[in-house]
Amino acid sequence: MAYEPIDNYALIGNMRTAALVGVTGSIDWLCFPHFDSPSIFAALLDDEQGGFFRIAPRNGDGVTTKQFYWPETNVLVTRFFTAKGVAELIDFMPVVHGEGDERQHRVVRRLNVVRGSMEFRLECQPAFDFARNQGEVVVTGRGVIFRGPGLHLALSGQPAFTALKAGDGHAAPGAASAFQLQENESMTFVLHQIPEDAGCSPVVPDQEAEELFRATVNYWRGWLRRCTYTGRWREMVQRSALTLKLLTFEPTGAIVAAPTTGLPEGVGGERNWDYRYTWIRDAAFTLYALQRIGFTEEAGCFMRWIEARTHELNPDGSLQIMYGIHGEHDLTEYTLDHLKGYRNSRPVRVGNGAFGQLQLDIYGELMDSVYLYNKHGAQISYDFWVQLRKLINWVVDNWQREDEGIWETRGGRRHFTYSKLMCWVALDRGLRLADKRSFPADRDRWLASRDAVYEEIMARGWNPERGAFVQSYDSDALDASNLLMPLTFFVAPSDKRMLATLDETLKPPQEGGLVSNSLTYRYNVRTTADGLTGEEGTFNICSFWMVEALTRAGRTDPKRLDEARLMFERMLGYANHVGLYSEEAGPCGEALGNFPQAFTHLALISAAVNLDRELG
Repeated sequence: MAYEPIDNYALIGNMRTAALVGVTGSIDWLCFPHFDSPSIFAALLDDEQGGFFRIAPRNGDGVTTKQFYWPETNVLVTRFFTAKGVAELIDFMPVVHGEGDERQHRVVRRLNVVRGSMEFRLECQPAFDFARNQGEVVVTGRGVIFRGPGLHLALSGQPAFTALKAGDGHAAPGAASAFQLQENESMTFVLHQIPEDAGCSPVVPDQEAEELFRATVNYWRGWLRRCTYTGRWREMVQRSALTLKLLTFEPTGAIVAAPTTGLPEGVGGERNWDYRYTWIRDAAFTLYALQRIGFTEEAGCFMRWIEARTHELNPDGSLQIMYGIHGEHDLTEYTLDHLKGYRNSRPVRVGNGAFGQLQLDIYGELMDSVYLYNKHGAQISYDFWVQLRKLINWVVDNWQREDEGIWETRGGRRHFTYSKLMCWVALDRGLRLADKRSFPADRDRWLASRDAVYEEIMARGWNPERGAFVQSYDSDALDASNLLMPLTFFVAPSDKRMLATLDETLKPPQEGGLVSNSLTYRYNVRTTADGLTGEEGTFNICSFWMVEALTRAGRTDPKRLDEARLMFERMLGYANHVGLYSEEAGPCGEALGNFPQAFTHLALISAAVNLDRELG
């Protein structure tokens, strides 16, 4: 089968894991039972042996499709149109709270014909453990059992199934079924985890399937009713919130950066990373975005996850930049050399070697999120403050070091301006929080360091010849992360240095800038030694950062506010057909990188809230 474009997929999930469902009706990515588990469907990374679960009309000729979310939910509808009829495939994962309930791990696929009649073919080929184990297939009277190493699945359904052997045109064993449905007829298929010696669950009757569907719709609508945002672009803000919720690992409160690994930042290149983990940086930005639109409960769960990490410091007193969704520290990176990669983009990586990097910016993002949570959520405890005070003292002792920076470059450490900026934020928010709560603190020491960081950024992070804040000390390269300076209150939005940086960044790449028709690169890979080969697309989060920087500058310059709105609304057009964003936009506007990406959606929320407020 051919690879679908990355943005031809939609996401379903249950706050334990998530699946990507293509417009063809095929589930081509699913790690099971958790986000960071090995995949059982990975056709997205290898169209021959990755595994998939497809339900579609038998005759592919003349079939057109339309895919959309049931309004205000994460229930997905794929509609098939043929000359003989119209059918709907409704995909969702029921939400079950609490641990130890076997009903948590289910994918429900409900197929019904709404006009005419249609013939269908179902194929389910799990490829266990990232397609490293073929597993065993047993057809029963109720459906099919798939047995893999440490994981046993069952597919319950009404029609007769046929076992597919590996080698008969199939890379892995599986099961298939062909059947016909008339108008108003339906079938429900449930893929679920079972104990080792168990069989398939009974076939789900129509009434129970309808109840499962309605319960899932009601859950998502009930959750979304807590959203307090009522401004412009409300539907896109709500879709971003629903996506962030899908990327939440409910048992711990962690939020994964994306549910996928290995999707390339440049097709055919090596910039392919595993994003199924939780970054401190993402945590901080997500807390801000969720709090701004009323989801304080999720912010509280995430804050508890962060607090737990501050009790697990490295021997030198530092934090890791990222952790597993259960709080794991060791995320050793290795490659899956047997997989071809998306459109031959190798290597496919599992784990993320960046977990051992030094990235000084995380302390600023952490302290900013804690400060805002203490202000708008719930007041933090003294025990939490004791751990935070240790981290701030660590920043005092270490802010002058070189690091790998926010973009996790693999070209050696440098004095990145953004890293120093966020060290300033860490010290500033620590001082503010200590004063707000009258906490004990080394105020004089923190204040002296905060001012020293500020003076150094102005002296070495500002390049007078370039007329802009630059990526690293004594360089002339631009970096989109510096757009956060006014957002963190380091400089005024109307400060002449910040306005000059904006103007330089807004220039097209061929003139030394980073913006191409409202799309923003994080930096220029041709002038920045990041230790990697190949090209990459524009970063969607950077485009939304540019919107926010222009929005704040627009308080005193209406033209910049107009430009912010124009850029934001252009960016809305780069979402896919169901409102999802990947990490990057390619040279032809195509989605690149892991998908969907939390970072992009939380930046959209923040940009929308602030832009809507300024527009009045």
